[in-house]
Amino acid sequence: MGWHDLTPRLRPEGAPDNPRKVFGSYNAAMPPTGDRTIEMRAMARRLFEHGLAEASIERAFQRHVSCEHNTLRVCEDLYQLSSYSRVLVVSIGKAAQRMVDALESSAGSRFQGIIASSLAPASQTRGFRYFQGGHPTPNAESIHAAEAVLKSVDGLHENSLVVFLLSGGGSSIAEKPIDEEISLDDLTATYRALVLSGAPIGEINAIRKHLSAIKGGRLAQAAAPARQVSLLVSDVPDNHPDALASGPTMPDSTSVEDCYRIAERYGLIEQLPASVRELFEHHALEETPKSEDPSFHRSRWWTVLSNRTLLEATRAEAERAGFKTEVDNSCDDWDYEQAATYLLRRLAQLREASTPVCLISGGEVTVKVTGGGVGGRNQQFALACAEKIANQNITVLSAGTDGIDGNSPAAGAIVDGTTLARAKDRGLVAQAHLDNFNAYPFFQSLADGITTGPTANNLRDLRILLSY
Repeated sequence: MGWHDLTPRLRPEGAPDNPRKVFGSYNAAMPPTGDRTIEMRAMARRLFEHGLAEASIERAFQRHVSCEHNTLRVCEDLYQLSSYSRVLVVSIGKAAQRMVDALESSAGSRFQGIIASSLAPASQTRGFRYFQGGHPTPNAESIHAAEAVLKSVDGLHENSLVVFLLSGGGSSIAEKPIDEEISLDDLTATYRALVLSGAPIGEINAIRKHLSAIKGGRLAQAAAPARQVSLLVSDVPDNHPDALASGPTMPDSTSVEDCYRIAERYGLIEQLPASVRELFEHHALEETPKSEDPSFHRSRWWTVLSNRTLLEATRAEAERAGFKTEVDNSCDDWDYEQAATYLLRRLAQLREASTPVCLISGGEVTVKVTGGGVGGRNQQFALACAEKIANQNITVLSAGTDGIDGNSPAAGAIVDGTTLARAKDRGLVAQAHLDNFNAYPFFQSLADGITTGPTANNLRDLRILLSY
């Protein structure tokens, strides 16, 4: 049993004693000039696109998965396929199809199983059943997917092998409430309340785990005593791998007491439907399996791709382009406004020592959604930066690697020292768009949105700050 992270390690970065301190003003030497501004915006987009290309699922599987003489290699483990009476593949998440494609490219077209994704595949892989679950909230297919997965692992024995392929979005894509009193409508309302609460993903998933029949290690329990190996394309903090897809195959590091505290902290109980609210009010949540559970004794987990891979590739490209480059993830899971202030202050500090400079930051910021606008955390972060860098030689890009930012069709946005002036010329008021969580139409009006379409990958967000 064990979990292993095979993504590249970044050098530790210095951080202030109080990283949540709100810093004061920062300065850049001169107003931005037209040609240089265009050049820096192009560079920011180039770095983002390069990072996405280098941190691909296909390349990760080429490095970590192969099959020779009927022996499947998964990182450091070997599985003699002919020794198993049944080999089952279960792929859940936004990258479900790409992970199966990459597995077959590396190990051959020899597998069968289930693929549950929020995206319709261009073509289907022979031997697999398909489900198109909902995201960011479950739909009827999400329930059907979870039921099919549970049925497929029911009755497996010690001579069976299950290969789980897990990626971001899996929490809603395959889901089944543990309590039959929780309807699909109630489940959807619960997910919506969690997503809009402003809580970080680890806390959101703690509650999801304890409401689910397959999350928080319960799928591993259902598949025991089969041998199990999970390959993770992670969109969660590196130190909490069991938050990925709400950890269906891993021991749960959270508890029911955590859930009660989280619900209280974010005022969630009043927002939950009656069937779920009663579980909290009566402290009736059931505990999830922990590391000592025998279900995990024949299980292994490998993170083959994560946000760290993306950051390393982006940093290397920025350094090749001549930037003094630093990675700072101190603001992971911070409020977007605090994160904007902190990262711009760090950029100013770097600029005092050298130019041009590039500050790279991974992970996610949090946004408590207000108003009924269209946007996402990346566009909200970028718009907050726009007001702080007006008339300065700074360019900021923030985008999600899955190509979808919040409830908008954009992945994110890019801003620079000219953004507010150009917005004013078009009659746009940045603060009004921030207050109403309506950043998407603001950036569309300026042609400053980052639009990739769904990438079928999910490695959290990437923020790139450039100054010269």
